[in-house]
Amino acid sequence: MTNVTAKRILVVGAGHVGLYAALRLTKKLKFREAEVTVVDPQPHMTYQPFLPEASAGNISPRHAVVPLRRALRKAHVIAGEVTRIDHSRKVALVEPIIGPAREVAYDHVIAAPGSVSRTLPIPGLREHAVGFKTIGEAIFLRNHVLERLDVAAATSDPETRKRALTFVFVGGGYAGIEALAEMEDMAHDALKYYPELEPEDMHWVLVEATRRILPEVDPDMGAYTVQVLLRRDMDIRLDTRLESCVDGIVRLSDGDEFAADTIVWTAGVKPSPMLNQTDLPRDGRGRVLCNAKLQVVHEDGSVVDGAWSAGDCSSVPDLTSKTPGATCSPSAQHAVRQAVRLADNIVAVIRDREPKDYKHKHVGSVASLGLHKGVAQVYGIKLKGLPAWFMHRTYHMSRIPSLNRKIRVVVDWTLALILRREVVSLGGLHQPRDSFVDVTPPVEAREQASVEA
Repeated sequence: MTNVTAKRILVVGAGHVGLYAALRLTKKLKFREAEVTVVDPQPHMTYQPFLPEASAGNISPRHAVVPLRRALRKAHVIAGEVTRIDHSRKVALVEPIIGPAREVAYDHVIAAPGSVSRTLPIPGLREHAVGFKTIGEAIFLRNHVLERLDVAAATSDPETRKRALTFVFVGGGYAGIEALAEMEDMAHDALKYYPELEPEDMHWVLVEATRRILPEVDPDMGAYTVQVLLRRDMDIRLDTRLESCVDGIVRLSDGDEFAADTIVWTAGVKPSPMLNQTDLPRDGRGRVLCNAKLQVVHEDGSVVDGAWSAGDCSSVPDLTSKTPGATCSPSAQHAVRQAVRLADNIVAVIRDREPKDYKHKHVGSVASLGLHKGVAQVYGIKLKGLPAWFMHRTYHMSRIPSLNRKIRVVVDWTLALILRREVVSLGGLHQPRDSFVDVTPPVEAREQASVEA
């Protein structure tokens, strides 16, 4: 039976902000105080820092995601998509996976749909590139890279082999660097089973529009990362843009042109386009305007009652920055901590207390550069190689929600120490019905021949 006195809290999106906020709300609030509803089209939350390791086979892809219904047993989970938020009436339009859309009323809404890949109108990008933000994209990239090795080993055409073994990653942030390094590491391990191929046959290219990579760390750490990648014979193109990739022909702003079967786009993110269908105030970049308490506010600073936001899709003041108007970066580190503060602030408001400001100084960053290789800058301390790689794993293992997932990830890592990496492609997962359709004859629809006299 519905508790009519309880506040209705609607969480839009179950990413880092949505899941952590819902977890904390269900722990802090009693049933008579609030009912928490979470809406997301996916049945799981993806822990994105583990995507490179899941793609490389270091951990099982299932262990890089957190099942919503298992984690949020005290919340109501709706498998669907919020297509509109009408905050003037405090209702959201929810489209379930199947069936008619319905309105869901609320007293408080957490707008946390997250972000999507920030793409550009580059010819051929939509047809030939893949992103790296979802577990599906990570699994696809792994299978695709291994399939390219099979193609290269089987062909007698040097141009086909060269094209199959050319891998282009666009974007030099953490996502791009980690994906590039982990994929090259995996492919290098796989080559021991391909006597037809040599490591020098592979061409790994990083394209970055600015003059440096890993802007989150000091320039010397970014330079060190470039040196590590160059020692692995990778092709690093700084201050270079992707101009076109029509028909898989990569054209760069430095004038170079070559064919590639693999193009991965990791050049930044932008707020979810779902926010276009809301009446919540937003800034010039499409992010939801927030104050330091994570309350949605109008441009004049007045609070929008009952509306909250955090994470990639929000503009939250960075109280630790000396730069006027600075906002928190779109990182998992901020998102997780903002979710906790946001949940505590909603609890405070429900219990007639004052919410508190979110204030967290970015402590640093860690990145994996493949197995036993990494770079880290935490609290001003700079680490390289094995220590940085160990810190990367330790930090993210501690951050992924639930003891269940922590144990599974540690078991995966432990097995990887004593067993060889799995380098088999399961590309058929992406078109599972093709083989069945090929052997099933078509049947023409027969028209009814009976006619009433």
